[in-house]
Order: sequence, then C-alpha cells, then structure tokens
Amino acid sequence: MNNTNNNLSTFSTLYLVKGILTLCFSLFFILYGCIGFIIGNSEEWSHETDSFPFNPGLIFIVIGGIGFIISIVIGILTLMASKYLKDAKNYNFIFVLAVLNCLTGILGILLGIFTIIELTKPEVKQLFYKE
Repeated sequence: MNNTNNNLSTFSTLYLVKGILTLCFSLFFILYGCIGFIIGNSEEWSHETDSFPFNPGLIFIVIGGIGFIISIVIGILTLMASKYLKDAKNYNFIFVLAVLNCLTGILGILLGIFTIIELTKPEVKQLFYKE
C-alpha cells in the first residue's frame, strides 16, 4: 500500500471491531429463541386451551432465528470488508457494505458515513484501481 495520507488502516480496524461486536450481538438472538422455547414448553401452553390458536413461544423462536442469521451474515461481511480495506481491493463491496452499515445503529451510521467519505477521495480510489 502506498504511503499516502488515508485512513484505510484505521477503518480496517474499526470494521474488525464492528464485525466482532455484531457477532457477539447475535448471541442475544440465541437467548431470545431460548426464551421462546421455554415459553412454548411451559405448563400453561402445553395443554390445549381456547385462548390462543397457536403457541406464542413460536414467535420468539422465529424472530430469534431470523435475527441470528441476519446478524451472523452482517458480522461476517463486515469482517470481510475489514480484510479488503487492509488490502485495498474490492472497492464496490466495501462501498455497498458501508451503505448497509448505515442501517445498523449509531456505530454503523458513523462508520458507514466516514467510510463513504474516505472512499470517494480520488487518491483512495487510485489505490483500489491501480492494477
């Protein structure tokens, strides 16, 4: 990588931290699904009642499963972006992931906006397209 004045190594580290935090956040959805499993198997819901036509614990399990899959995918993609930023390759992938990170909370918004600003600089674009 050239010795130009850019922040790609800093953003690489920040994306690494964000990816690890996102993967740790996926544990919340496992806990959410377990709560649904406990609710679904409790004594009150194991007998057929006329109050609910379905098991309410199933809602927790489905939301927990979908949230777990989405957070794992976003975490892995963020870790990949960290590696690509360090190597200065796959410009479009990093740009799309920066936009996607703008949808993931305050840390993602700040990281996404500053990454987009850095990626649109002409000298940074030359690093990605020099070969």
